[in-house]
Parts: sequence; C-alpha cells; structure tokens
Amino acid sequence: MGRERTVLVIGGGTSGNAMTVLLRRAGIAVDLVEAKPDWNLRGSGITLQGNALRVLRELGVWDEIRAHGFCFDSLGLTAPDGTVLHVNEDIRTGGDDLPATLGMQRPVLQRILTDAVRASGAHVRLGTTAEILTQDDTGVTVRLSDGTERRYDLVVAADGLNSTTRAAIGIDDKPAPTGMAIWRVPAPRPSGVDRTDLAHGGPCYIAGYTPTGKDTVYAYLVEANRDRAPIAPESYAQEMRRLAEGYGGAWNEIRESITDPAQVNYTWFDRLLVEGSWHRGRVVLVGDAAHCCPPTLAQGAAMALEDAWVLAELLTGGADWDEELLRRYYERRIDRVRTVVEASVQIGQWQLDGVRGDVPGLMRTTMAALKELP
Repeated sequence: MGRERTVLVIGGGTSGNAMTVLLRRAGIAVDLVEAKPDWNLRGSGITLQGNALRVLRELGVWDEIRAHGFCFDSLGLTAPDGTVLHVNEDIRTGGDDLPATLGMQRPVLQRILTDAVRASGAHVRLGTTAEILTQDDTGVTVRLSDGTERRYDLVVAADGLNSTTRAAIGIDDKPAPTGMAIWRVPAPRPSGVDRTDLAHGGPCYIAGYTPTGKDTVYAYLVEANRDRAPIAPESYAQEMRRLAEGYGGAWNEIRESITDPAQVNYTWFDRLLVEGSWHRGRVVLVGDAAHCCPPTLAQGAAMALEDAWVLAELLTGGADWDEELLRRYYERRIDRVRTVVEASVQIGQWQLDGVRGDVPGLMRTTMAALKELP
C-alpha cells in the first residue's frame, strides 16, 4: 500500500469546504485552514441553481439543504411597482430530479457545510493563514501562522476573490469592479412570495428578493457603485429603505422590516477570470480565487462547487497528481466558467449602458448550457 496522500485546503468557504469533504471521502488526509475564527458564519441569503444542488447532493447534504431552504422553479420579471411582466420557467440545470432553484440563508448553508467538514475527519484550524515556502515536483512546504511547517502533496487555494495564495504563486490576475454595487438584507417573507422576482429599472438598476425559508427572504438592490467611505455603516438600513421606496408589491412589506443596519451588507460587484491555467506547480486555485462574477445569474456558488467536484474527481481517479492532471482540470472548467462570467457581466452592462438587452433570452441559453455535466 502506498503512502497516504496529503492535501492542504486554504479557505473554508463554499469551494474549500466541498473540496475537503470530497477528498476525505476518498481517504485522502486533508488539513483545512480558515483565516476567520468564526468560519464565515454570517451573511444574508444565497440563491442556488440546480447545478449547485447536484454537487451538494454529491456531498451528502442535500436532504438538510432542502429542509432548511425554499425550492422553486420560476423567475418573475416585474415592473418597479410590482406588476409581473413575465414569468420564466427555470431550466433544471441539476437534472429533472432536483428543483431549478433553492434559496436559503447563507449562514445556514455554511453551517451545514462546516458540519460536513467536521464529520469528514479533516483537521481544521480556524483563525489561521498559510504561506507557501517552497515547492517541487513532489510537494509543497507550507508555514502556518501559528509557526508550524508541513509538507503536502497538493495545496488547494480556496481563499476567495482577493486570494493571497494566487498572488504568492505568481498569478497576477486581480478582480476588477464592474461598475455596480449591491445592498443585501434578510427579511421576513411576505405572503405570496414563492420565487425570485426581479425588477429592472426604477431608482436602482435591479431590485429583487428570494425566499430563503418558510418565513424568510433576502432582498437586494443593485445600483452604480460609489465610494463606500462616506456611507456610515450605522446608516445602512436608512439608505437601503430610501432606495427601496421606488418599488411596490412585496417591497412595501420588505422595506418596513429594514431597521437594523448591522443586518445590511453593501458590496461592489467584481469580475475575475484567470486565463492560461489555474495552478502553478502543486498549488491549484478553486472557486473565487480563480473566477468570480456579478450575481446576476446566481451562479457564483454553483461554479465554485463544480470546481471542487471536478478537481476531486480527477484527484481521486487513480491518475498521477502531475501537471497533466491539473491542466485537465483547467480545460474542463474554463469554457463553462467563461460562459457564466461573460453572461453575468453582460446583464449588468446592459443596465449600465441603458441598453434594452434580452435578459430572459441570455439567462435561458446560459442555463441550458449548464444542464450538461461539468
């Protein structure tokens, strides 16, 4: 019997957690380090398309996800006053045995994934960062922020959009702002809200909400990005309520519930797509460390989960862990991810340019392509 292979996963977000569970299932020794002591147990809501749910089922957490989320199969496009203009029946990108879409509270998703990591037997270090010291054809030597050093057969960088590991291994790509920003908040679910509804236009470029459970939604407003410094965090709720005044329908009830500034999040939209390869030696990128896009197609988490699924399949398939394997990982992912990034950015760019683009058509063609296995 050969020596047990070892992997360090840097980052305990969606892709890092999924990667850890899949590798541990195959008997690979995994250390996971996460910089934040609370393991990212915060946030408002998240929309998961069927292709994301397909990977979550592979992780063994689908039953719990379904129990704590809200499933639906359509998307409504509305006027700012709440009048429904078009209802699009969503494509079941995860297959006909999974719903097209599920909304859930982001902290709940993270808790389910972290519980799965703990149960897998992985060694987890929170409040810890990692520095790549040296690497060669057989492994990588890493120093952790607690001063310990260890050698691994492979390092998976899942440390997010501003990945320090990406920069440390000589990949110079950096995220760039798209020109938009988003306000997000959790809220009680108004009666009758049983799918995502989006309004394009009004005071903001996009106003939307997604049910995240029996009694909850998360709501969001997309505007042109602006300097965050003058926006005092204690005024976030007041500012989001002001922007929401231009929207009717379910927004009338949602708006009244926006009272706690600590529950409101404001972030810019960014885009990133690392071209050429997603690895250097035996350090490989997954998730937002390799790519990210605006949430206009709600595919960010799905692309991150698919990265983990594809890379884990290659690593556990019996092939040598070499340059060829990591190149095949990139080749299986790049075209699919590029399609999502470009479509997601295009939807926002139409808004910025004041162009009446075919948003439903672009959504439909992109989702049809994603029904194929990655």
